[in-house]
Amino acid sequence: MSKVVSLAEAAALVRDGDTLALGGNLLHRIPAAFARALARAGRRRLELVKTAAAYDVDLLCAAGAVATVHAGYVGYETHGMAPAYRRAVESGAVTAAEHACTTVIAALRAAAFGVPFQPVAGLDGSDLPAARGWRRIADPYGRGGEVVVIPSIRPDWAVLHVQVADAQGNGRILGAPYEDPLMARAARRVILTAERLVPSADLAREPELTQVPGFAVAAVVHAPGGAWPGSCHGFYDVDAAALDEWLRAAREPARLAAHLEAAR
Repeated sequence: MSKVVSLAEAAALVRDGDTLALGGNLLHRIPAAFARALARAGRRRLELVKTAAAYDVDLLCAAGAVATVHAGYVGYETHGMAPAYRRAVESGAVTAAEHACTTVIAALRAAAFGVPFQPVAGLDGSDLPAARGWRRIADPYGRGGEVVVIPSIRPDWAVLHVQVADAQGNGRILGAPYEDPLMARAARRVILTAERLVPSADLAREPELTQVPGFAVAAVVHAPGGAWPGSCHGFYDVDAAALDEWLRAAREPARLAAHLEAAR
């Protein structure tokens, strides 16, 4: 049975207060079109999960859609900070649940494995465990020492933009997969947006290249340019001019509606 729906129909599956893991990394293969659809739909109190975020998280903060962000980094690197995210955190509208990138991964792995937490090395000397209330446990095998354990995060949705998918939700990622396959395993349900929709037989010829299995996917959206103004490997690069225009809009909340209208 086909799972293909419109962008608006996919956004309607997300409810206020849901937790979303957003695929891609920084400005690369991000679910940007879906983020704009959520903003247009007026979603509120979302929790967002990502190792390193930029436009998608920034835009949803500008739209007032976000309550909490679990991330190791939110910013545009060479394009500067994330102004809407920063403004929302400084005003108290959004809680920055600070992570290291590896602790986001650990939290998602715990959910994918069906366990309540995941041990992580490398946090000794950091104030982060104390700031977040992360606990230490002793080695249960008696070999000495303690390790910080990160509580699981099980998103309601993983929202992933892929290069190729079929109507049943099987998704193929070209280039770096980032945390997308892990998010698909950790989340309760998955929404895919895709540059191209192809017959299932095309994917079946090389099944080992399918990183997102259709049985985990609730909805598929044909969304050419769905990562814009970010990049999508094999299709387009970051649109620096559009990104600069967005960053100007992000500093002026009144310009958000115009951006959403222009970026359909």
